[in-house]
Amino acid sequence: MSFRSLLSSLCVLCVLCGESTAADPGPWATYRGNPQRTGNTDNVAGPDKPTVLWAVKSMDHFLAAPVPVKDSIYLSGVGAFNRPTVTLFPLTAKAPTQATWSKSAPYLKLASVSSPAVAGDYLIFGDGMHQDSGGLIHCINATTSKPLWQLTLPGNLIHLEGGPVVAGNRVYIGGGAAGVLCVELEKGTLEGKEYDLPTITKMQDAKWKELTAKYEELKAKKDDFAIPPDDSQLLKFAPKKVWQKGEMKWHVDAPVNLAGDKLLVPTSFLDKEKVGERALYALNAETGETVWKRELALNPWGGATVAGDLAIVPGSSIGYYLKEIKGAKGDVTAIDLKTGEVKWKKEIATGGVVGAVAVSDGLAVCTATDGKVRAFKVADGERAWLYDCKMPTFAPPAVAAGVVYAADLSGTVHAIDLKTGNPKWTLAAAKEGGAPGMVYGGVTVHGGKIIVATCNIEGPTAGKETVIVCIGSK
Repeated sequence: MSFRSLLSSLCVLCVLCGESTAADPGPWATYRGNPQRTGNTDNVAGPDKPTVLWAVKSMDHFLAAPVPVKDSIYLSGVGAFNRPTVTLFPLTAKAPTQATWSKSAPYLKLASVSSPAVAGDYLIFGDGMHQDSGGLIHCINATTSKPLWQLTLPGNLIHLEGGPVVAGNRVYIGGGAAGVLCVELEKGTLEGKEYDLPTITKMQDAKWKELTAKYEELKAKKDDFAIPPDDSQLLKFAPKKVWQKGEMKWHVDAPVNLAGDKLLVPTSFLDKEKVGERALYALNAETGETVWKRELALNPWGGATVAGDLAIVPGSSIGYYLKEIKGAKGDVTAIDLKTGEVKWKKEIATGGVVGAVAVSDGLAVCTATDGKVRAFKVADGERAWLYDCKMPTFAPPAVAAGVVYAADLSGTVHAIDLKTGNPKWTLAAAKEGGAPGMVYGGVTVHGGKIIVATCNIEGPTAGKETVIVCIGSK
C-alpha cells in the first residue's frame, strides 16, 4: 500500500470514528502544500544548474501559485474582463502540446485566485475576487474536471480568494465578508437527498451521457439549436455546511491553516470599505468556537504558518498593489498556538510582507516588497540572514532540501542557501520563457522541477503575454 493510500485509509477511519478534525492535511491538501507553507512536499530540491525546460505563453494572468496534482500541474488564470480559466497541464520534461483539461465559462462564472486543495481524486477551490459580490466553493474530479458539488455564497464583499484546507471529511475556507466556513467533503445533497462522492460521480457521468445523446440527436436532425453540452448543465449537488463564523464581522481573504485541533483564521481590515478587523483567530476546528484571538497591527494577507508550537504571521500595510509599494511597511509575528500570546515580533520598516512565511529547519523565511528575503530563527526571532533580490517581491518563497526559492516582480527566480543565505543561482525565468512579467503567486517545487507563472495585470508589462515556465536541469 502506498503512503497516499495509507493516509487516505486513515482519514476514512477517522471519519467513521467521528474524529473528522483529527486528520492532518495531506500533501497539497492545504495552501503551499503543507502547514509550514514551503511550496514543496517531496523534499527534492530544484536543479543546481537551471534551464527552462518549457514555457507556455498565455493571455491569462496567474495570480495564484501553481499546484501539483499527481504528475500534473494546476493553474488558475484571469483573462480579459476577469474571464476565469483553470487548467491542468502534464508536468513533463518537454513542453505540453495541450492541456489535460481546461475549464472556463459558462461553468466558471467568476475568476479564481484560490490555490486548490488536493484531496485524493478531488480538487477543492473557491472563486470570486475583491470586486465580486458572491462566490462559490467548488469540488471537481481531478482527473476528468467534472464538477461534483458547489456551495454558493451570495452577498456584498463575499469572495473566496484564499486556498482551502482539507482534513479528513472537512473542508475549511475563508470567504471574505462571509468569514470562514467548514463544509463536509465526502457527500453532496440534491433535492433533499444525500449522496457520497462515488455515487455523485456516477450520476454526473450518466447525466453527461444523456446530454451528449440529446445533442447528437439534434445534430443529426441538423437542428439549429444543437449546441454541445457543457458542465454548467450537470446536476447541482451542494455540500453540507458544518459551521460558519465571522460572517459580516471579519474579512478573510488569506488562506486558513490547521494546527492540530485549531483552525487559524487571518482576518484583515479594509481601509476603503471600513469593514473587517486585523487579527488572527484560533478556532476549535470541530465546532468553530473561538479558542483565542490576537489583534494585529497590519493585515495578514499571507495567512498563518505553523512552526511547531508557534503560528508565524506576516503583516503588510499594503496588498498586492504595485503602485502602493513605496512607503510600505511590514512585520513578522510569532504567536503561541496554545495561548495566543506573542512570543516575538520583527518589524520591517522598508517593505510589506504580503506572502506567506515558509518554515524549514528552524528558520522562518519571508519575502518583502523592499526586495529582501529574510530568515528569522523560529525560536527567538533573531535574524539569521538577509538576501537582496534587488526587485520588489509579492510572492511567498518555497523551500526544498535546504534551498530557498524566491521569485520577484521582474520574473526572476533566486535560489538561496537556507542555512547561510548565500546565493546559489538566479534565472530570469519570465524573460527566458519569452514573455517578461511579474510573479505574484509564488514558486512551486515538485519532482526536482520549479514551476512559476507570471502576471501582467499592471505595471510596465500590463496587458502583455504571460508565461508558465518549468525550470529543470541542463
